[in-house]
Amino acid sequence: MQLLLDPNRADLVATEAEKEGIRPSAWVRKVVYNKLETSLPSSVYKEAEAKDEVVWRESVRKRVEGRSSAPDKPLEKTTQ
Repeated sequence: MQLLLDPNRADLVATEAEKEGIRPSAWVRKVVYNKLETSLPSSVYKEAEAKDEVVWRESVRKRVEGRSSAPDKPLEKTTQ
């Protein structure tokens, strides 16, 4: 998902994020998740959160497997 903000309000987001020491995208994500959590029934939000956790763990597992099965890089030859 991409989100386009008008420049002056984007500056407000950047300022709020900076106060918390996080990137603006992380700040927006936090605000959206907080709003969803308070707007939806707890069971609906928790189910989506659990599904996202499964997807994240699977992507990490695949990355780890990919790195462990990748062939080693050949040593670079130096000429002098």
